[in-house]
Amino acid sequence: MSALGIALLVLACALGAALVGILAKLPDNHLTTQSQDVVKLVMGLIATMAALVLSLLIASANTAHEAQVNELKTASANIVLLDRTLEFYGPEAKAARDAMRDVVRETHDRVWVSGGVRIETLNSSSTQDAARNATALILNLSPKTDLQKTMKNLAIGQAESIMRSRLLMLEQREAAIPWPFLSVLIFWISTLFLGFGLFVRRNATVAIALAVGALSVAAAIFLIMELGDPYRGFMRISDKPVLHALAQIDR
Repeated sequence: MSALGIALLVLACALGAALVGILAKLPDNHLTTQSQDVVKLVMGLIATMAALVLSLLIASANTAHEAQVNELKTASANIVLLDRTLEFYGPEAKAARDAMRDVVRETHDRVWVSGGVRIETLNSSSTQDAARNATALILNLSPKTDLQKTMKNLAIGQAESIMRSRLLMLEQREAAIPWPFLSVLIFWISTLFLGFGLFVRRNATVAIALAVGALSVAAAIFLIMELGDPYRGFMRISDKPVLHALAQIDR
């Protein structure tokens, strides 16, 4: 299910639970001060747990999102550095430079397509073959001076860093919330809104307050799901670092 679909589900559960609480007609012996105090204590406990879990999930999802952004920026920077290193190597590295540029350009066009981002193509056979061929050209360089030997070693390390970033982007591309965990969180939220509606009278102020609360919680869940899947949705990662790298190496 999409992030928007899950957020709408949370919104519906919260509002539905609040409506059940408002419409519930409790017997008089359930409306005593002691009963209300117990319900408020339980609601406070659940609210604390839900708030803690939501804050931890937002922090975790944001960390995962930032990690993907940083890996993309690191890979883009290493692409520029690799091109500069091969340039310093000399004319003998022109074939390796051209192959590396073609790999970066073709990979970008495969990943950032008009319909969205297809990060899984980083692991396609064509992408891997092109990357291996470009790396082989670097490995096959025959340095004749100490400077060329140093540049070759630097180029090999930079190529390895780019491949490492590619693997990390693939392995960390989705930090989805497990369904059992999400189900428990939705249950807590629904229970809270059920309690909110139990001892209140129906009026516009109560309805607006409950709607705003439910919308806020659903928005938090939406934010978590969006951050946890950085290559899809409204908050997907931009290709600007790669385009900037391509502009640098095409000069």
